[in-house]
Amino acid sequence: MQFFYNFSDALFAFMQRGGDVLYLIGLLAFVMWFLIFERMWFYFYTHKTYLGQSMNEWDQRQDKSSWNSKAIRDMLISENEIRIDKNLGLIKMCVGIAPLFGLFGTITGMIEVFHLLAVTGGGDAKAMAGGVSRSTIPAMAGLAVALTGTLANQFLVNRAQKEKDLLVDQLVAE
Repeated sequence: MQFFYNFSDALFAFMQRGGDVLYLIGLLAFVMWFLIFERMWFYFYTHKTYLGQSMNEWDQRQDKSSWNSKAIRDMLISENEIRIDKNLGLIKMCVGIAPLFGLFGTITGMIEVFHLLAVTGGGDAKAMAGGVSRSTIPAMAGLAVALTGTLANQFLVNRAQKEKDLLVDQLVAE
């Protein structure tokens, strides 16, 4: 239990040093990782059910060479591709927005430094260092979220392409 209290205190201190923009970056990271885990759950568990349904529907067809059958095959492939690609664009957008939120935090931190310079005349180096620290922490957090999200997104994109290729291979038209 002591570990939890120490961790929460450290996290709270980090959030206070980074400013309010860190809460935005944290919310973005939560949404992005929620979507990433949802996609992983889909690929490893749920997708097999949909794939089995499509395979059963295709295997029950007697005629697999007519134009109508090929249109049904294309429909089955399209429906599954839509399911496979769901939320991948949203994850990519979250990855792209994270560094922008970090940049927003950097700008707001630097505004505080310039305000401090205007008020004190530039004589308080400790206060300026606190403002510079407040401006670099959000940039670091935004880049960390974007980097981890990029790796996860690339894994998901590769997995989606693999699943789509397997689907096309399994629904064979004659």
